[in-house]
Amino acid sequence: MKVMVVCPLLGERIELRKGNFKQLKNKLGKIKLLIFDVDGVLTDNTVWMGADGAELKRFNVADGMGVYIARRAGIPTAFISGRPSVATIARVNELGIEDFFQERGPKRVPFEKLLGKYKLTGEQVAFMGDDVIDVPLMKLAGISATVPHAPAYIRKYADIVTTHEAGMGAARELVDLVIQAKGFDPVDLTYK
Repeated sequence: MKVMVVCPLLGERIELRKGNFKQLKNKLGKIKLLIFDVDGVLTDNTVWMGADGAELKRFNVADGMGVYIARRAGIPTAFISGRPSVATIARVNELGIEDFFQERGPKRVPFEKLLGKYKLTGEQVAFMGDDVIDVPLMKLAGISATVPHAPAYIRKYADIVTTHEAGMGAARELVDLVIQAKGFDPVDLTYK
């Protein structure tokens, strides 16, 4: 069921796919690890390719600040991509992401490695993806999120569909929901 609500945490309209806001806030408060797909979530799904094979991607600064804020709140952030990319490696290094997987094959393998590393259950993880390769993780995660451009058959697996598009602050939107559900003020986490 698709429901648009004004999120008290963000003061913005968000799309809830399952349950109500009180249930969602409870689930968000349990999150101890954030995992993001890269292409189509942290980027707008565009890859610029030069004649020499050089690859460029556009990442959003607000999403990077979200990673920083999550780290300050003690919530690690991981990236799982099914597409190897030098541009993604550069972004991972810039953000200081410790848990990064970019390999072809099922994303469930790195997901399970992360659960083991942090001694967590699936319900303690929030995952954001946008395509068919992400659905298994959306089913395993306590909170599943996607972006507005994701096909309807993907959105049906999401607890949250962000208002921000991929590569335009969608990841930050999820971070802010988790942080605020846990009782943190993002401003305090940034400046104290």
